Amino acid sequence: MAEQATKRRAPGRPKKAETVANAQPAMPAVEPPVKTKKRTIKRKEVVNENKEYKINKGGGVVYMLPQKGVTVYDEANDTVREIRYCPNEPSIYVDEQSENAVKQSVAFRNGRLFVPKEKPNLRKFLEIHPQNGPVFKEVNKRRDAEQELQKEFLLTDAIAKVRDTDINDLLPVAIYFGVNINAPVSEIRYNLLNIAKRKTQDFLQSFDSPQVMARSTVQQAKEYQIINVKSNGVFWFDSNNLIVSVPVGQDPIDVMTRFCLTEKGAATLSNLEERLDRLG
Repeated sequence: MAEQATKRRAPGRPKKAETVANAQPAMPAVEPPVKTKKRTIKRKEVVNENKEYKINKGGGVVYMLPQKGVTVYDEANDTVREIRYCPNEPSIYVDEQSENAVKQSVAFRNGRLFVPKEKPNLRKFLEIHPQNGPVFKEVNKRRDAEQELQKEFLLTDAIAKVRDTDINDLLPVAIYFGVNINAPVSEIRYNLLNIAKRKTQDFLQSFDSPQVMARSTVQQAKEYQIINVKSNGVFWFDSNNLIVSVPVGQDPIDVMTRFCLTEKGAATLSNLEERLDRLG
């Protein structure tokens, strides 16, 4: 028994083999992400100094711009002056051209006319020609892009208004544009979205318009029988007293809205708002 005791390992000390088997593998060190320097993209904006004009509609293969007897109003001199294009003359005004002036035709081919910067007098002639606008116009891609970009940004703002604005703040706008406010909220927003796409500028401006708020108040006062709207006037529903007369051929709601925005009608508007608030 004593011999067996001497060969027994001390309690609590694991065997070397067991230690190796049970050991957890070491986790690899995580290196911090390498910070890359933000590179600036170099660009060189190219400005086209040449001008391009196009016929608004039609024009055929060749369109000759009229030059005989073409007159314009000279605002600086408060007079009417005749113009024509003569390449050998520095001015397009007939009264400033020499006796040796040689008129040259100005032709649009396939509806287009390209004018290099080396012909400033031709540019001036086209710029003030009476047919500039009604018949032809300058092609300005940069201007057109800026205009289209502005329209798209406005539409994006309008869509965001429909999506993000609280429904209680949308209701006056909905009433103003004739949207049924008793419909489900999603339907109200959808109808306003369609209006925002068709009348983007008007839709955005309506949120800051006193007329929109006043009209919504008048419309609701009519629906809740606070006022009685007739073709000849608007009356208090309970007393039948006249609030404002309506001229023949005018919309009573419009007349009442305009009246409420006057100094005389301010008290009436406050009265309507108080009565609507009491209705909850």
